[in-house]
Amino acid sequence: MKEKKLNQNPKIIVVCGPTATGKSDYAVALAKKIGGLNSADGRIDRTSRREVLGEIISADSRQVYKGLDIGSGKITKKEMRGVPHHLLDVVSPKKVFTVEQFQKLGKRAITDILKRGHTPIICGGTGFYIDALVYESNFPAVPPNKSLRTKLEKKSVEELFELVQQNDPERADTIDSKNKVRLIRALEIIDAIGKVPDVKKESPYHVEWIGLDFSDEILKERIHNRLLARIKKGMLKEAHNLHTQGLSWKRMRELGLEYRFMADHLTGKISKDEMITLLETAIWQYAKRQRTWFKRNKEIKWVK
Repeated sequence: MKEKKLNQNPKIIVVCGPTATGKSDYAVALAKKIGGLNSADGRIDRTSRREVLGEIISADSRQVYKGLDIGSGKITKKEMRGVPHHLLDVVSPKKVFTVEQFQKLGKRAITDILKRGHTPIICGGTGFYIDALVYESNFPAVPPNKSLRTKLEKKSVEELFELVQQNDPERADTIDSKNKVRLIRALEIIDAIGKVPDVKKESPYHVEWIGLDFSDEILKERIHNRLLARIKKGMLKEAHNLHTQGLSWKRMRELGLEYRFMADHLTGKISKDEMITLLETAIWQYAKRQRTWFKRNKEIKWVK
């Protein structure tokens, strides 16, 4: 009988899935359970008396920004329960943070965690960011095209999304159709090299994929309840404070989802009730796009 070949690559764990499925809490609980050294062959040595926790790398495209706490659902210090977290509060929301920058910092975090003998746990719902860390991929060094950006800035998000659909249908399936910054960047890359390149599905790690999801009915209810809880917690005040600290309404809208609709409400474009209704619909649409992305990955073991 042939022996199963042992994966010699270091082990990492990915906790992924749509928004509002409890990924952060799950990842913390998982990190608390991990004991023993992450050896070079990718196994967890549970016989070691030394307690070694997992360390969590956030893979969320908005939680990298400082001050985007309640609206992005950023985990609090208390909720971390002593588990180290990485790639939170990396940059000012006034600046654009790209997937290339995320990949560089995330890969560095994985290397550092493995050197400590700990297990990296990548946790989040931004599939493009997760793949950038897990797989061997080089993103195109496409410099900003100022003249093209000026031209595209004049278009609505609907027009921009239509252009992405026409020129790169695969990227259109997963991109945030209301995020003007990402749409323009996608079109910039398409203009330069033809399409947004696929991430190569070869990993230097032994990856354990865990996916969290619920039925449509339950997930919609969780999205609804979470949104109301965030509003009660002070999400609108957070957005107002960000603006008084110098974040423009234009930039806030570019940050997408909660921040886009809060900016519209706080500038008088929509009422609070309209904001809640529109935002709930947009979050549900986002959750469906996340599902589309993750369902392509047959390695994910789904927990419901």
